[in-house]
Amino acid sequence: MSDLTLILLSAGSSSRFGLDVKKQWLRVDDKPLWYFVAKKFQKSGYFKKIIITSSQDDIEFMKFFDEFEFVVGGSTRQKSLQNALKSVDSKYVLVSDVARACVSKKLLKKIISSKDKGDCVVPYLKVSDTVVYQNETINRDDVKLIQTPQLSKTKILKKSLNTKDEYTDESSAILAYGGSRYFVEGDKDAHKITFIEDLQKLPCLKKPSKEILSGNGFDVHQFENGTNLFLGGIEIETNYTFKAHSDGDVALHALIDAILGACGMGDIGMMFPDNDDTFKNIDSKKLLKEVVKKVHNFGFELINVDITIIAQKPRLNNYKNLMRKTIAKLLHLNVSKVNIKATTTEKLGFIGRSEGVGVMANANLKYIDWNDK
Repeated sequence: MSDLTLILLSAGSSSRFGLDVKKQWLRVDDKPLWYFVAKKFQKSGYFKKIIITSSQDDIEFMKFFDEFEFVVGGSTRQKSLQNALKSVDSKYVLVSDVARACVSKKLLKKIISSKDKGDCVVPYLKVSDTVVYQNETINRDDVKLIQTPQLSKTKILKKSLNTKDEYTDESSAILAYGGSRYFVEGDKDAHKITFIEDLQKLPCLKKPSKEILSGNGFDVHQFENGTNLFLGGIEIETNYTFKAHSDGDVALHALIDAILGACGMGDIGMMFPDNDDTFKNIDSKKLLKEVVKKVHNFGFELINVDITIIAQKPRLNNYKNLMRKTIAKLLHLNVSKVNIKATTTEKLGFIGRSEGVGVMANANLKYIDWNDK
């Protein structure tokens, strides 16, 4: 059995990327970038175990894709690595960044075959341009551009990171600890995605799939005594209200479920539990805004939504256009992409007895096309 563990670092916030999408969630065909990279490494057959670091916000969704070992990362690259190393029991560990998407099997083999030539094996690129440091021209042959993945002896890496000092790569920490590093020539195709223009430098990345993702949602709320109710993002003057943990906006709740369903991200109860006082009496527009932000961060873009409100009361003809405009603004869509329908049950059932309201919602989404950005 291999005595090598892979750690893939994927807990970053993509603050320098230039889009409000986390780069680890950009799609390669229909696969998130982090998953595409993990599967490439897995197919090599070199690893005893694969550990992927993730933000707390992302980890549950990541678990839906595959049974890798996931670890919540920290506020820095180094802290994420320290968290992951707690689960490593192999002699060697290979650490790579998910943003380093096109690591070739040739480079991987070169690194692994050199594992006993130093405490850390480091791929690097030579510099062909003139190099100036602090206004002095220096010998470019003395300059190395350091890449990942880097292979380290696990015990030494763990000890070298037991410090308050922050290092941008494993070899720097090991060298500061007194260990040795061994250089192997890297690969220009193993370019790291830092800015959006870097995507065009990576030959292994396919364009995002153009498939349409559809989801539906359904929700009901009963009436109780009160004043005014919220429906479709607007307040309607009534002498009754919805019985609910939040403001009870059944239309927005059904819409949230439709959006999450299209993305495969569970349901409203998973994101906003009704036993959490954080969401007590909360404005459902805030919940919808949070969902829209999250699905966009995870690489999805809304196309259109269609909502059917089933209610004997209140009468909604005079409110539908305002609902459309309100929801369109929340979804960052043109009003033409938001449809609102209202119907009754012809006085049949609990809705027909004016005991509550039911709503069905449908949402269509697509993957954000980074190739057009």
